[in-house]
Amino acid sequence: MGSIWNEQAKFQSWLDTEIAVCEVWAKLGKIPQKSLDNIKNKASFTVERIEEIEKEVEHDLIAFTTAVAENVGEDSRYIHMGLTSYDVEDTALSLRLKSSADIIIDDITRAIKALKKLASQHKGTIMMGRTHGVHAEPITFAFKLCVWIAELERGLERIKAAKETVSVGKISGAVGSYANLDPSIEEMVCRNLGLKPSPASTQVLQRDRIAEYMTALALIAGSLEKCAVEIRNLSRTEILEVEEPFKKGQKGSSAMPHKKNPIISERITSLARVIRSNSMAAMENMALWHERDLSNSAGERVIIPDSNILTDYILNKFIALIEGLVVHPENMLKNIASSGGIVFSQRILLTLVDKGITREQAYKIVQSCAMEARNSGRQMKDVAKESKDLLAYIDKDSIEKLFDLNYFTRNLDAVYKRFGI
Repeated sequence: MGSIWNEQAKFQSWLDTEIAVCEVWAKLGKIPQKSLDNIKNKASFTVERIEEIEKEVEHDLIAFTTAVAENVGEDSRYIHMGLTSYDVEDTALSLRLKSSADIIIDDITRAIKALKKLASQHKGTIMMGRTHGVHAEPITFAFKLCVWIAELERGLERIKAAKETVSVGKISGAVGSYANLDPSIEEMVCRNLGLKPSPASTQVLQRDRIAEYMTALALIAGSLEKCAVEIRNLSRTEILEVEEPFKKGQKGSSAMPHKKNPIISERITSLARVIRSNSMAAMENMALWHERDLSNSAGERVIIPDSNILTDYILNKFIALIEGLVVHPENMLKNIASSGGIVFSQRILLTLVDKGITREQAYKIVQSCAMEARNSGRQMKDVAKESKDLLAYIDKDSIEKLFDLNYFTRNLDAVYKRFGI
């Protein structure tokens, strides 16, 4: 990903765009074939020379074309013919965004594959489901991962759509009015570059396109952050249901040798915040003065490369994290048991309702048993078997049968099938 966003790659994409325009002009007879061949053979640059010229002219595109002209010679007069700077810069930016999207798409695909592999190993691994951080009802670890898979699949669709949105070019001149070239030239250039022509543009491609792309990255990062935060929580000493991989020789603290910290998840969380902030800057860039101004330009030089590189980075970190994740099924069962069976409260409640009493009456009976079990440290099952109010509707043997963990996961195979696991 980094190789797409360095200065050499940026100027090369500009040169590719300039040559693509020259090829169309030659096809239309405006540039002699001999001159086009000379341009294609000699057009080159060095980043150092461009930067040297830019210090004098204070204009990056002029510095670029000047550096190229020094190598091409007299035929350089045909380069940039009829164009404005952002015909080149924005079209070239679209090429790089398209290439970056392909990398992100591959990353997400691999992340989903890693999650599916892990989920297939833990379809029967029962753990506590929590709401508000408090024990709710048991689920499986595979089910938790399915939720993550579904979210990343939505992220995959978003980045694919965003790729289509940014895969456009504009070769339409100073204010986008085609005064110095026919719209057919734009169509031919874009087709040759693998882009679509923008239906209408000003001097620049409209920034809602980039905002959509950057928002897609932000949502992907947000999904990874969500997963990372969950891993961090499940890694807490008091829970310890999963742990990040910890390689031989790794150290967790300069002061405390016992430490194994969720540093990968924390890094994902931290960088997701940067990507999310960058998407806000991209949305701010949508409102430009008249047919263009430069208020978007400086910021985009930072936020676009950074967000693409960082999204690629945290996706790969996430893949490594999932592939090396240490899962503790025994701690998951231990944590379920720690609540003394009060998590079976809804099943008892529904059974009472089936017996014909109102939900309000049933809720009161079950809540009383649950609170007594919770406050006394006794097992919910034992408290329930002693409740006269409860025994008036359910006998002790039936109560015993209600405390079956498999009840909570009996329908999850239908969910697994949706994901092919």
